[in-house]
Amino acid sequence: MLRRSRWGDVIARQLDLFEREHRDVIDEAEDKLEAYNRAERDEAEELYGDYVDAVETGTELLADIRDHFKWTLDEELGEQYEREFNRAVGKRLPRFSLEIDLR
Repeated sequence: MLRRSRWGDVIARQLDLFEREHRDVIDEAEDKLEAYNRAERDEAEELYGDYVDAVETGTELLADIRDHFKWTLDEELGEQYEREFNRAVGKRLPRFSLEIDLR
C-alpha cells in the first residue's frame, strides 16, 4: 500500500523556495563540477575541493531550512519530518543530500 508523506507538501514548497532563492548556489555547484570534470590532472584536486565547498554551502542552507521548521514541532514529529525532508532532498537535489543527515 502506498502512503502519502505527512510532510510532502510542506517539504515540496520548502525545496521550491530553496531552488528559487538559492539558484546561484545550485548553479555554482554545477559549474564547479563541470570545471573539475574538464580539468587536467594537476588542477583536478583543487577544483574538486571547490566543488565540495559549493555542495557544503547548499547542504548547510537546506539543513537550516529543515531545522527552522523542525524546531516548531514536538520531538517525535520533528524527527519524522527530518527523515522525510532528508529523503526528499536525496530524490530532488541528490548533490546536496550526501551529508545532510550529519548537519
